[in-house]
Amino acid sequence: MDNSALFIFLLIVAGIVGIFVLITVLKTMYTVRTYTAGVVERFGKFNRIARPGLQFLMPWCETVRFVDLQVRQAVVNVETKTKDNVFVTIPVSVQYQVVEAKVFDAYYRLSDPQRQIESYVFNSILGHVPTLTLDEAFEQMQQISAAVKKDLDDVMDTFGYNILRALVTDIVPDAKVKAAMNDINAAQREQIAAQARGEADKILKVKQAEAEAESKALQGDGVARQRQAIIKGLQASVEQFKQAVEGSTARDVMAMVLMTQYFDTMREVGVTGKSATIFLPSSPGAVNDLMTQIMAGFQATKLQ
Repeated sequence: MDNSALFIFLLIVAGIVGIFVLITVLKTMYTVRTYTAGVVERFGKFNRIARPGLQFLMPWCETVRFVDLQVRQAVVNVETKTKDNVFVTIPVSVQYQVVEAKVFDAYYRLSDPQRQIESYVFNSILGHVPTLTLDEAFEQMQQISAAVKKDLDDVMDTFGYNILRALVTDIVPDAKVKAAMNDINAAQREQIAAQARGEADKILKVKQAEAEAESKALQGDGVARQRQAIIKGLQASVEQFKQAVEGSTARDVMAMVLMTQYFDTMREVGVTGKSATIFLPSSPGAVNDLMTQIMAGFQATKLQ
């Protein structure tokens, strides 16, 4: 073998050794991200937990797997039946994370933690909701959430998982049931509105009646005062006439006043072209009868 061939052979060997050394160095160093833990195995057996930062492995003997410590969320839709035989779908949002001190349990004891959480959520919901009516389920959503979280805490803690929240975000009944519930609610609200309108109408009518009664009372009082004023005016006129004409009586004065008013009325009716036909007694005795009736009315007013 000549020198050139030997040189090429040594160069190839050196390249292979260099690549081997480089790979060995690269397999020795690695980094662990924040909120991540590294599970280091030596020949397939658990060796240690690697914390965030730059770490080193024993080359060709150790391997590392990473476990996420961030909060994760599993959304589970559970279909079940309430106590009053209404089928509902209940979405549950479970927020969970690996406990840093229990990375070993979280990595080795559960192969699919989210599916395991879903199974326990189904079991918890099916153990609580069927004992409640639909209305009670809506009213006790927070209690259902607390019950689901408690059931998950008791189980998942042994596997190295911390359940932060288990939220029942909604209760979704069948579409027909929801429409019926809306109709019932609308009917109840309409009934309340009808009662309110009835009470308002009642109050309005009572107030109108009170106002009308007060108006009638004021009108009666006004009429009574008007009659009193007329009587006082006639009384003053009669007194003045008696003083002016000696020997005259109040009845004589009233007869003369009524006679004057009677003929004035007849004249007004006669001269008015648009007057309707009016029948009036024209005999002198009619005036006397009219005066008797008016005097009786005045006497009644005076008694009031």
